[in-house]
Amino acid sequence: MEVHLIRHTNPAIEKGICYGQTDLPPEEHLFEKEFIAILKKLPKQFDKVYSSPLQRCSKLAAKLSNDPVFDDRLMELNFGEWENKSWDKIEPTSLSVWMQDFVNEKAGGAESYAELHQRIVSFMEELQTTEYKNVVIITHAGCIRSFISFVLDLPLENSFRIALGYAEVIRIALAEESCKNKLFITTNCHG
Repeated sequence: MEVHLIRHTNPAIEKGICYGQTDLPPEEHLFEKEFIAILKKLPKQFDKVYSSPLQRCSKLAAKLSNDPVFDDRLMELNFGEWENKSWDKIEPTSLSVWMQDFVNEKAGGAESYAELHQRIVSFMEELQTTEYKNVVIITHAGCIRSFISFVLDLPLENSFRIALGYAEVIRIALAEESCKNKLFITTNCHG
C-alpha cells in the first residue's frame, strides 16, 4: 500500500501559540498556493482520503475528495489547559516537567504523546485490513511523527527530530512483515 501523509497547510494563528486540538481554519491567503503544491506531489488517483476532522485538515480533504473519511484518531495532541495560550504564558514548571518526558506526561493535563501514538497505531492497524492500494492521510505533525516512529520502530522520544513543514507530503510504500506484524517503509521520499 502506498500512503501519502500530508501535514495540513498553514493555520490561521499567530506564531508562538500552543494549539493542538484547537480547531483553527487554514490561512486563507496561503491555502490555494499550498493546495496546488500538494497536488503536484500526489498521484492522479487514490483509493481513499482520510483526514483529521479539524478545519486545517478537513478543508484540504474536501478539496481532494468528494467522500473523505474524517477520523478523530488523526487529530493532533490535546494540549488541555495549554490550548490556545502563548507558549511563554504557560506555567514554567508544568511545561518543564512535560518537556523532560513529553512521551509519558500529559500535555496541559490532557493527553500524552504515548496516548496519541496509541490512537495512530489503532488507525494504522485498521487501515492495514483494507484492500486499498493508494491512500492519502491529512493530519498533523505529531501524528505523522508517530506514524513514522511506528513504521521505522523508532523510540517516540526521538521522533521530534523529524522536521515537518506545513503542507509537506511524505510518500511511504508499506509492506506487511509477518514475523512482527508491523508495517515497514520500503520507499520514503519527501515531496
